Amino acid sequence: MTATPLNYAKTYFVTSAPDIHHLPEDSGVEIAFAGRSNAGKSSALNTLTNQKSLARTSKTPGRTQLINLFEVEPNCRLVDLPGYGYAQVPEEVKRKWQKSLAEYLQKRESLKGIVILMDIRHPLKDLDQQMIDWAVQSQLSVMLLLTKADKLASGAQKKQLNMVKEAILPFQGDITVATFSSLKRTGLEQLKQKLNEWYHQQELEL
Repeated sequence: MTATPLNYAKTYFVTSAPDIHHLPEDSGVEIAFAGRSNAGKSSALNTLTNQKSLARTSKTPGRTQLINLFEVEPNCRLVDLPGYGYAQVPEEVKRKWQKSLAEYLQKRESLKGIVILMDIRHPLKDLDQQMIDWAVQSQLSVMLLLTKADKLASGAQKKQLNMVKEAILPFQGDITVATFSSLKRTGLEQLKQKLNEWYHQQELEL
């Protein structure tokens, strides 16, 4: 059965929260976007929703220090998680972010899928692998987006894609991998299709 497409252009900001205790009611379906602070997460969310400034982009990675919630349709939300792994953030702040991330991934019942974004030129860093492991342990479906694909020629893109597909086999989770470019909008339809699938799947189970 084909998943009914959602209109991502209608997505709007709901709230920012420092941790799960400040989030709205834990109901409906949430799909989270996570990634290192320079992975192009905000740009991907803006491209997905066809809005220039839905998610704040910054020349200084690590600015997103809160869990940001966006509503696509009633009971269907996108979640922008704090970027991780930025070296110039104080250790205390890093620990706080990590705690918020872990708590959200492990305790938020409405979380049904996670999109993990990685720069195609530097994929699967330690923290990326830790995030994939967390997601798999929490029995979440995962989509890995290899961002900034326009920085590589098509042959090099394919090589990186195949390398990542092979490297994640030991995780043994429900993991999809795709290349993505906010600039060229490549991989956008594949991303939308996966999100539609996740939202639709949960509707059927409700």
